[in-house]
Amino acid sequence: MQNLFLDPGDWQCPGAMGIIPNCLALSEAAADRALFTRFVPAWAVDDAQGAWKSFYQRWASVTGSQAGLDQIEVVTTLRHLAVPERTFDKATYGAFESAAFASYIRQKSPDNLVLYGIETDVCILATALKAVDLGIRVMLPRDALASSDTTSHQMCLDHVYPRLDQQIDITDTQTLLAEWSRS
Repeated sequence: MQNLFLDPGDWQCPGAMGIIPNCLALSEAAADRALFTRFVPAWAVDDAQGAWKSFYQRWASVTGSQAGLDQIEVVTTLRHLAVPERTFDKATYGAFESAAFASYIRQKSPDNLVLYGIETDVCILATALKAVDLGIRVMLPRDALASSDTTSHQMCLDHVYPRLDQQIDITDTQTLLAEWSRS
């Protein structure tokens, strides 16, 4: 939930504003456990390696030098919950590619992770698949997920995630909040 995906620009996610209340409710309900990741684009196209170079050639407008550092910040509505010790920067899609995030998860050894935010079919997908590989159950509140590609978003919720139904649960914000209030 970064400015990069909510502010007008090449990566603006049309459904992002609509999920903020649910993301806020989930984060506040688990404020002492809420983790935030920030996708940090390459500063310039020439700083990227391998296939990321052609990616940033296509998306040069989102590089740090063009978009500005404010774009990587967590949106204002959630920023008060994004404390430094639980905010992790990553240069790729998956949160586990951040050594600090992976270490934090290893140390806490959770049975499950609730993933929400942007984008259902990119960062959420990459993180969910790695969590599954690590044996961590994943819960996805569909009403707290969005993507700039609504077709791909829906395909993931309807076809990709259900394919992993022994490891990934698709739920909603109210169901999760109700479960948390009982435990």
